Parts: sequence; structure tokens; C-alpha cells
Amino acid sequence: MSSDTAVPPTAVQVVDSMERMSGGTYPGHRRSGARGVCFTGTFTPTGDAEGLTTAAHLQRRTVPVTVRFSNSEGDPQARDGVPVARGMATRFALPDDGHTDLIALSVPVFVASTPEEFFTLTKALRPDAATGHPDPARVQAFVAAHPHLAGPIMQQPPVPVSYGTAAYWAIHAFIWVDAAGNRQPVRYRWEPEAGRVDLTAEEAATQADHYLTAEIHERVKGGPVAFTLQVQLGEEDDPTHDPTVAWPDGRKEITAGRLELTGPVHDQEQWAEQGFNPTGVTAGIELSDDPVLAFRAGAYPESFRRRNENR
Repeated sequence: MSSDTAVPPTAVQVVDSMERMSGGTYPGHRRSGARGVCFTGTFTPTGDAEGLTTAAHLQRRTVPVTVRFSNSEGDPQARDGVPVARGMATRFALPDDGHTDLIALSVPVFVASTPEEFFTLTKALRPDAATGHPDPARVQAFVAAHPHLAGPIMQQPPVPVSYGTAAYWAIHAFIWVDAAGNRQPVRYRWEPEAGRVDLTAEEAATQADHYLTAEIHERVKGGPVAFTLQVQLGEEDDPTHDPTVAWPDGRKEITAGRLELTGPVHDQEQWAEQGFNPTGVTAGIELSDDPVLAFRAGAYPESFRRRNENR
């Protein structure tokens, strides 16, 4: 167990700390990714995954999807033109009328290896009462005590031209299971068909506060916004328990399918109320031994409960 705290934090403690990190609560909004916009479309599998997993949405049948793009901030009024992680939450409709979620961020690794580390980091990032920003000395002290997290914490996500020109990583490892019970560790990445296109710092500074929301609406009017689902296949020594460590670039990768977004959902308010969850997997996919992934199974419902209580 990490030395960050005597006992592992609870979901309530972590969500409480995330609220303080965001400078307070914003009734009716998520504790992370507070401002988002949802689109509808389809996912068409290539068939390249069907020999590795029995998951229904990864065979050869096109399935409906709903995608929520979001800013990572807990403040729904936060500006878009700053270097923070963006979110892409995808809900696949399954043939049995169920669904499965895939949640990804515009950074390749997470900022903590364990729930304990994340809890301590959220405390270090709480805004100072005098400045309204995190105390640099407190952040530096955290990094000094956790040198293995220096890279993930200091990563500077690019500011994209569009939600449709960013790549999104699912951060955690998952386990695919085939019909014979064989297990294959995987990591997911959404790659934009438009290519990765970012703004310079000067360009980002001139953008409207919520330009990403406006831009993606305009972009989809001109035609479908598409992504491919790239899946990295892990090998025997690749860690599945640590979301701060990327697998080597040379690992075999397949294209599992193509996502095509055709327009905004008809009821943004209804979809804003939905609770996506990265642990909502389906038959043929299992959670890895990543403790942060396991912890999110409880943290997401806690955030969902609070925002619906205050709606």
C-alpha cells in the first residue's frame, strides 16, 4: 500500500477532494469534465478483433454509438484554450439492448499509479485561497515525494483545433477474452481521421472561451467526424497494473473499427444526465489488475449521485 495515507481512500473522500481541487461544487455538473457535448453515430468493426475477443461490438456488425466530448475541468465555465486533458466518452449500444462504455483522455498516461497517490495529488492541487491557483511549492513537494510521477504530472496536453483533431487514450489496460478463454492484454486509442491538429499557444490565447463546443458542432455539419479505434496488444512483460507507464511503441497494433459521428444528439440535457463508467465492460472484456481502474468503479457512481442530488 502507498505511504500517501494510512488507509486507502474511499470514493467519498476522493470526490470530496476533487471538489476542493476545482474550487468548489457546481450543482448538477460532473466533478470532472463538467462541460461536455454529445454526438450520435455508428461504430463499424473491421473484424480484426473477432479472433481475440467475443465482445459483441467488436465483431463485424455496425452498432450505434453516443460520444461525449468534454473539458477535463470541474468548473463548467473553464476556458477551452488551455493545455488540459480533454475527454471522449463513448457508449456502444449492444445487440442485447445493453451497452458498454469506453472512456478516454487526450493524454497517453494517467497522473497516479494508485488511488492513494491520486488522492494525495488532488490535495496538492487545491487552489490557494490567496491566488486561486495551486501552490507551486506544494505541487513540487508532491513530485519530489513521487519522482516516478514527474513525467505524467508535468505532461502538457496540446490545445487541439477541434475535439475532432485530438487523439484519446483509454489510459488503462483491459483484458480481451476469446471464445476459448485465451486472454490478451490491450490498450485503446482513438485516432482522428482528420489528423492530430493543434493550436500554438498564441493561437489558443485568442480563442473564445468555449470554442471547442462551437467548433465541433460546425465541423459535423460539414460531414461525419471520424476516428479509428487503435488497439495495442500487450506482451508478457508489459505492465497492466500501472496507468502511468506506457507500453513500448513497437507493440503490435490493430485497427478494431471506425467510429463515425453524424450529428448532435437530439436531447443534450438528457445525455448530460447519463453516467458513463470505464468499468462498464461487456462479455469478452475484463478489467485488468490496475487499482486505479478498479477504484473508478465506485468513484464514478459517487460523482453521479452528487450531481443528480443537486440538479
